[in-house]
Amino acid sequence: MKPKIDVPVTVRALLDAYQSGETNPLDVVAATLARIGTSERPEAWTLVVPATDLEAVAATLMRGQAEHGPAIFTRKPLFGVPFAVKDNIDIAGLPTTAACPAFAYTPEQTAFAVQRLIDAGAILVGKTNLDQFATGLVGTRSPYGAVRQVDHPAHVSGGSSSGSAVAVAQGIAAFSLGTDTAGSGRVPAGFNGIVGLKPTLGLVSKRGVVPACRSLDTLSIFAHDVADAWLVLQQMAAFDALDGYSRRIATHGVPPAPPRVAIPDRLEFFGDTLAADAFAATLDVIRTHLHLTPTTFPFVPMQRAAALLYDGPWVAERRAALGGFFTSNRADIDPTVAKVIGRAEAFSAADAFSGQYELALLKRETEALFAITDVLIVPTTPTHPTIAQVQANPVEVNSRLGVYTNFVNLLDLCALAVPCLPRADGLPAGITLIGPAGADQRLAALGAQIQALFDADLTDGAIEALPLQEPSVTLAVVGAHLRGMPLEWQMHQAGGRFIEENTTSADYRLFALASTQPPKPGLVRAQEQGGAIAIELWEMPLRHFGAFVAAIPAPLGIGTITTGDGRAVKGFICEPGAVAPASGARDITSFGGWRAYRQSLAVSSNDQPTQEATS
Repeated sequence: MKPKIDVPVTVRALLDAYQSGETNPLDVVAATLARIGTSERPEAWTLVVPATDLEAVAATLMRGQAEHGPAIFTRKPLFGVPFAVKDNIDIAGLPTTAACPAFAYTPEQTAFAVQRLIDAGAILVGKTNLDQFATGLVGTRSPYGAVRQVDHPAHVSGGSSSGSAVAVAQGIAAFSLGTDTAGSGRVPAGFNGIVGLKPTLGLVSKRGVVPACRSLDTLSIFAHDVADAWLVLQQMAAFDALDGYSRRIATHGVPPAPPRVAIPDRLEFFGDTLAADAFAATLDVIRTHLHLTPTTFPFVPMQRAAALLYDGPWVAERRAALGGFFTSNRADIDPTVAKVIGRAEAFSAADAFSGQYELALLKRETEALFAITDVLIVPTTPTHPTIAQVQANPVEVNSRLGVYTNFVNLLDLCALAVPCLPRADGLPAGITLIGPAGADQRLAALGAQIQALFDADLTDGAIEALPLQEPSVTLAVVGAHLRGMPLEWQMHQAGGRFIEENTTSADYRLFALASTQPPKPGLVRAQEQGGAIAIELWEMPLRHFGAFVAAIPAPLGIGTITTGDGRAVKGFICEPGAVAPASGARDITSFGGWRAYRQSLAVSSNDQPTQEATS
């Protein structure tokens, strides 16, 4: 039974409660500690931050709120939100164990990405259990105890980020961090009915994380819904020059609706008909309500890539991560973990290069696949074993769970696990969306839609573009590309991100053009008296800008516009001939902008169409 404590447990609900004055960080800390104290899954935690320390953090946040008022929520977008981190992530002054007490050390510095969350106002409440050295997908390989599924104690929680998933599923942490090398941020999400967001490699810094496979690791996010996970990612995603694997990710735009989706041409459930039925039923709902018609994609290349991780030379990277500790302290390592990592001795440096060559070819096949497909949809897991089944056959049962996850990081893909229809026996089930590197927003937008199909209580949340980490151009939008207008999708397709509302300087005129579809305005610099016209400023990746401009039809084009605050930015302009007296264009400068003009047409007398309404 989950404790009845009247404080919201999701990120956005908490933020709403803070802003309305319904609660405060001290109350949330007290409720969070009470939930931990009454938890039926104490094995999910390796450490809880002392109450006095948490109360001090809460009091500091409250003083900041008193000083800055509502502005505190802009300064600290995760104000007062309790979260937990997997115990292979460094927190200054707290031990990092990686679920191996003999390995434990106390770092002086907090992991880069976690510090960003703390700086954003989130409250770290503790560290969570894991499969030792993040090696496993079951959650049973830990001296701190096997972490059980949140509502079905006979079943595994999934791993290796077992405790982080259960802490969220129990309603203790509003979100948590795990790590994901082969599925550790997705399998436990699927097993506990929550969201697991695995970002593109390099989008989130992994400095301050005990490596499993350093080249493939990433921090991952567990949350109750996609919008909450996305809000956390927006705070974490930042280039870290001190992390050799951090990248300035070139983000993909959101494709036109509906996206092109595909499922594996061969599905494996290892005889688990309940899992197969749940996946089929979920697809039926998605087809019906989102009007998606999945095609199939060849799954054999994915399986070949996955085999490189544990049955190929990449297992040696796990051995390299432990260095001399593996030799000197092998007796302190979980026997199954030691057996898995010990397989590295079977591979040579030549094997490692051969594996890289094979992976390069598989990546080329994957690139071709994403030229014709926007999103892959797979089951998050093929089955859900019991703890007894894992104990009886620890390696084989574990390996089955990675069928739909192991290949993702090797192929440099991003992924999002979303809870969907449960199995007939009541166990959670879900799907995972997979996209190319940089397609994180694409997955989140579709994932939020899918999750809402299966959760009637889910509130909508904006999936706004992440801050760009590549050269970009600021573009002023004046008409049909404004938010909510017919061509907004083209902005997203080009990777655009809304920045702010603004106006032009006071020397422009706006016209409703004749015979354009959809209706469009023309903005021109005034020869005589003009006015300030409402615009939106968007940020667009420079690599998409040329193609975007090339697609703009005459008489429109892109020029330089002066904003109301004096900046010179690129923006939509119009050929003078298209607004000449004989053109049929109507001067609508007095409305102050395209949106106000269109709204005036909607409420005009009896809503009768006019030339402007149909042009």
